[in-house]
Amino acid sequence: MKQGWEIKKLGEVCTFQRGLTYSKDDEVEHSNNCVLRSNNIDLDSMSIVLDELKYINDDFAVSEDKKVKPNTILICMSNGSKQHIGKVAFIDKEYGYAFGGFMGLIRPNAEVSPKFIYYSCISSSYKHFLAGIGNGANITNLKFSDLQQYTLPIPPREEQERIVAELDCLSGVIEKKREQLRELDALAQSIFYQMFGDPITNEKDWEIDRLGNMCDISSSKRIYAHEYCEDGIPFYRGKEITEKSKGNDISVELYIAEDRYNELKHKYGVPQIGDILITAVGTIGNIWVVDNNIPFYFKDGNVLWLQIKDNINPIYFKTLLYNLIDKYKESMANGCAYSALTIVNLKEMQTNKIPFALQQEFADKIEAIEKQKELIKQSITQTEELFNSRMDYYFN
Repeated sequence: MKQGWEIKKLGEVCTFQRGLTYSKDDEVEHSNNCVLRSNNIDLDSMSIVLDELKYINDDFAVSEDKKVKPNTILICMSNGSKQHIGKVAFIDKEYGYAFGGFMGLIRPNAEVSPKFIYYSCISSSYKHFLAGIGNGANITNLKFSDLQQYTLPIPPREEQERIVAELDCLSGVIEKKREQLRELDALAQSIFYQMFGDPITNEKDWEIDRLGNMCDISSSKRIYAHEYCEDGIPFYRGKEITEKSKGNDISVELYIAEDRYNELKHKYGVPQIGDILITAVGTIGNIWVVDNNIPFYFKDGNVLWLQIKDNINPIYFKTLLYNLIDKYKESMANGCAYSALTIVNLKEMQTNKIPFALQQEFADKIEAIEKQKELIKQSITQTEELFNSRMDYYFN
């Protein structure tokens, strides 16, 4: 124990508030009553994201204690997915938003820095605490009575502020670099529209073609639950493809036997380098271009498999797909009957037919941007390693 530090329970230095309960009938398309839910805490950055906001009727009375306030911590208390249980976001300003019944609010008392408590709640020590609740059972609800028992080191207030300033500086550097990545992504999109125009409106008057003529579109063969193994060939679902699409390492949860994989490979084929996999149910449109020869198989229906033809550049085609699927999702949001991305939907999408030479010119520019992004990602990794080491020093 560092000199002058104390070990205290979270319940000794914070109070807790459960969120607002309302019914489906109270929901409206838009109002002045906005409610933050689990999806408004980004799992990667542990920060507030204002996407997919939920609104309830203006006539619904929302008390002040059910609204997030500056210098408090929003926490997910209940979710169908264990990985979201206990995730937090620091509230740094006045939003005027309520928080839903599956959420909670942590209010640090005057003894502690609110941001210090937040950092403690994203530490590996906190994650280990959550994993141990219920002896590691697959909990989908977090109780305040459990949360109150979380123990953390508390230094003198002046030391808390110094630690917060250090961690804020490191996290600020990381966020600036992530913003550089977003700017480069926006540049790539701008280049696409400059060269080819909108693939839907076709203001550059390109020849039109069906997506089904540019690639072969299929899925996998059905794998049943009893065919899963503890080891063997990795079996990817939508969640793994989503992580692959972000360039993240994944923790494989499901496998199939090597003999079964070889049978499928010889009868029907399996994805190869350059093939494209797209999430088709739930979170639609995450795209992974297969970039290695490591064997894997994937779930039928949830993931679509595209094998592009020789006159199509995969880098160009990936960007085209993102644009087409974004428009498709917009049509879904506007009341279209589709709830998933199907093989038929994808085959029938119409888009511009771009000469291969121009596709390649675009791909060359994108590859140059990707090299810049890779350098930034390496810098982010190095800074994150430093951030994590300081977090471990202070909270573990």
